[in-house]
Amino acid sequence: MRNLTIYLALILLLFASKMIAQETTFEARAKAIAIKIETITKNEKEALKKEVEEVNVQLDKGKITTEQADNSKQQLAKVRATNIENKVAALQEELRSLVQEKVDGKLEESYKPNQIFVFSKSTGENKEKHQKYRDSLANVSEKRTTSQFVFATGLNNLVTDGKATNSDFRYLGSHFYEWGTTFNTRILEKNNLLHLKYGLSLMYNNLRPTDNRIFVKTGDQTVLQTSTIDLKDSRFRNVYLVAPLHLEFDFSKTKMKDDKQIFKSHKSVRLGFGGYAGLRIKSKQFQKFEDDDQNFILKAKGDFNVNNFIYGVSAYLGFQETSLYLKYDLNPMFENNVVKQNNVSVGVRFDFN
Repeated sequence: MRNLTIYLALILLLFASKMIAQETTFEARAKAIAIKIETITKNEKEALKKEVEEVNVQLDKGKITTEQADNSKQQLAKVRATNIENKVAALQEELRSLVQEKVDGKLEESYKPNQIFVFSKSTGENKEKHQKYRDSLANVSEKRTTSQFVFATGLNNLVTDGKATNSDFRYLGSHFYEWGTTFNTRILEKNNLLHLKYGLSLMYNNLRPTDNRIFVKTGDQTVLQTSTIDLKDSRFRNVYLVAPLHLEFDFSKTKMKDDKQIFKSHKSVRLGFGGYAGLRIKSKQFQKFEDDDQNFILKAKGDFNVNNFIYGVSAYLGFQETSLYLKYDLNPMFENNVVKQNNVSVGVRFDFN
């Protein structure tokens, strides 16, 4: 399962490598973070490859059994996957801060492909060439299938008995993150309205219980109980690898150039609806408390009776690369709980061409 996570990260970063490194816009900085993730995953993967080769050498020499070799490989993969997770977590916080800067209006507008900056004095002939070049860039037709780097964040909670009111979880403290890559295919050859959007994403759903409570697993039930410790913070996280699929209505205008239609995407209002399905990678609970003026964080990892599979419906509505985003899990979060609770998320989503 962890190898799938590494594989997904590599896919994302192949796309991110196309970024313009010197740009200081929101899109470029987000892609710069993706390049950092690429470096992390590449280094950890190479290190794991060497360690596995060493285990194979010991196996060939008869120093260890096949069972011991398999166990060693699993432990090595677990360590490297944990390294990736811990290092990427810091980059997720960097992305969160970047989104906040975007919301606060502290960032420059996006780079436009028809903006040409000339730093030397141009003759009339050169100006004409520059103008023709700008016009040619402005009229380039996008391929029928394009790719995007997707990042989404917002609020997360549970719907209990069909209601999200009077929740057992903090509304502002519970949040979600999602990042991945998508492919966007124009369905009709001569019409730009309908697109099929599909890809892979990592989804992080966080819940912060109220009233000093934590999740406790009792047999096949997982319930909230008051902690015996005075907690400064309690957080429960599920991480999923999902495959989203959306039918997208893109209202970007189609232009005519020399009697030829020029198609563009992500240039106007967009509406998408569809769903997602995937696998749970892990579940983890964090408890933060203070004792003798020292801060402590307890981390508990396990299945917590959380469903290993996830599927749901989602929709988004926005302009250009920015959209409002809504997701709802159709299956309950806990597999056997008497009370069924389904995860719901609402936030903002960015699709960077």
